[in-house]
This record gives sequence, structure tokens and C-alpha cells, in this order.
Amino acid sequence: MPPAKSPYRRRPAAKSKSLPDVPPERALGETLIWTDGACQGNPGPGGWAALVTTSDDEAPIELSGGAPHTTNNIMEMTAALEGLRSLPDGSTVCVVTDSRYLLDGMTSWMAGWKKRGWKTAGGDPVKNRAIWEALDAEVGRHASVRWHWVRGHVGNALNERADELAVAAAAANA
Repeated sequence: MPPAKSPYRRRPAAKSKSLPDVPPERALGETLIWTDGACQGNPGPGGWAALVTTSDDEAPIELSGGAPHTTNNIMEMTAALEGLRSLPDGSTVCVVTDSRYLLDGMTSWMAGWKKRGWKTAGGDPVKNRAIWEALDAEVGRHASVRWHWVRGHVGNALNERADELAVAAAAANA
């Protein structure tokens, strides 16, 4: 007798994307923006932070802010957006994030969303469309923007500092 079918639908396992879990190597003349977002609740008070580094020898410029009622994903996206906005036109940039949502949105999903009139593959409206469009516009303002994922909360000093600032900004908005 075959086992009984589970009443729960199981999503097929996603293909594993092998992402490098190391800080990016800075290209000549490239600015690195280390980003993070935080949220108490979800939704709830949130904070974002971006650390802008133009060389390995200089201390990063620390940017942060928050909102009283937001989501973690919006704060992750806002960190990247504000970091990009802080740079002059034509910059060469690498945005470093621990958010797969932000990384996948910018590198995998956006082209399809735009092609389908800002609809998901399932036909639903894209969540957070306004901020995705703002990110797309900021990317277009620069000479080159690449996206790099790092695992969060594993001791990388700049990722940890961005997290501290984002958490503090969320607390300030509580």
C-alpha cells in the first residue's frame, strides 16, 4: 500500500545558486557600497544603512535612516538606493548585500518584470514596484553597477557595521 499523500503542497526545491560567500574584490576605481536593512516586526519600525567605500585605505562614509512602518525588504532596497544616490553620475559601483531578495530582484527578476509590464511570472503585480523602479533608474545613472551577495552575520566587519547602523535606525523609529 502506497503512503498517504500529504495534505500540504510542497514547493519543488529551487536550484541552488552557488554564490560566493566572500567579500568582493574591488575593481580599479570602483566604489563598494555595503548595505543592510532591519525591521522590528515585519511590518514595523525599520532602518537601513549603506557604507560607501571608495578605497581600501579610507574609512567608509556611513549613511543610515529609517521609517516608522515598513518591511525588511523595503529597508534592504532603500539601503542600496540611498547608497547609489550618494554617488556622482557615471560611477563604477559594486553593491554588497546580504539580501537574496535584493540581489535576485536586480540581477534575475527585473528584466522579466519590465518585459511583462511589472507583473510577476504568475501575472501578479510586482510588490514594491516604486522602489524597484527607483533602483533601476539609479543603476541607469551610473557607468556600471554590479551586485555581490555575502552571507550576513558571519563576522564580516563592514556587513556587521551596516547591520548595527540599520538596527539602530530601526530602534530610533520605534
